[in-house]
Amino acid sequence: MIRAGIYGVSGYAGFELFRLLRRHPAVALIFAASESGAGSSMAQLFPVTEDFPIISFADAPLDQVDVVFLALPHGVSATVARQALAAGVRVIDLSADFRLKDPGVYARWYKEEHPAPDLLEEAVYGLTEWNRPAIRSARLIANPGCYPTATLLALLPLTRAGAIGPGLIIVDAKSGVSGAGRKPSLTTHFVEVDENLSPYNIGRAHRHLPEIEQILHAFNGALGPLVFSPQLLPVARGILATIYVPLASGWTEGMVRDLLVESYGPEPFVKVLPPGTLATLRHSVGTNLCVLSVTGVPEAGLVILTASIDNLIKGAAGQAVQNLNVMFGLEETAGLL
Repeated sequence: MIRAGIYGVSGYAGFELFRLLRRHPAVALIFAASESGAGSSMAQLFPVTEDFPIISFADAPLDQVDVVFLALPHGVSATVARQALAAGVRVIDLSADFRLKDPGVYARWYKEEHPAPDLLEEAVYGLTEWNRPAIRSARLIANPGCYPTATLLALLPLTRAGAIGPGLIIVDAKSGVSGAGRKPSLTTHFVEVDENLSPYNIGRAHRHLPEIEQILHAFNGALGPLVFSPQLLPVARGILATIYVPLASGWTEGMVRDLLVESYGPEPFVKVLPPGTLATLRHSVGTNLCVLSVTGVPEAGLVILTASIDNLIKGAAGQAVQNLNVMFGLEETAGLL
């Protein structure tokens, strides 16, 4: 059995990790830690789950685990990651601390100096379908953000194949409220969210923008600028990203769909829908799937890609468990189907 621990178990992603790991056939969950929840139990914080004790970070027995998951805020996560790595424990980090390779870019977008710049080079970006060889041998995984997961799974096959032409790529992405985390704020208050649809940090202002562009530019540095417009949906969970992509000369809707099918045909967690069917939240919520659809607009020389994921599963905890499976040589679907 792989011995695992969770830091930040009191948040939505932390709870999802707890739920997945407790049913995983090859994992023994050794500890669940939370600074705010220490001394209580999972059943007290989440009445739908079992009575599992929650401990403080200081009491976490790193000498008893093989891997830890960090469902922590940026800035906090890197410090805990360093402690775990020093103890010989592998780390899967769900925060933003190790996603960006340039500490200057991190400082610009997160408004603070990077807490562990010396670890950035060895951190492996955990977009599982695109980085398995590096994930297998990694000590430190940077689990992708939820919006980047949906966006990149849609765009990377086209980027690699040279199917994207010059011009703007526009990502119009809508997320359930759980994507904002469990800590309450005015904008996530029920009265503000219910029967409403709210854009935020639109254009080129959202922190996930440099993460998406970093990966896209690794495949094609000449790719045009990205416009990213996130919006808050009045639902608990799920992301639907609608992506407008200018096509390179000679490319058609059918060619793009064939490319996606060829790229993801053997993948257990990416599904490409047939012509005439559009991805919706219900295609993916509650699963580790990313569901893609393609709509051509030949008059405008573009395609519209639609990507649907559950932000807490494929966009966070599920992808983290998928990476765990790859790291430890398990069946990739273990604990996720």
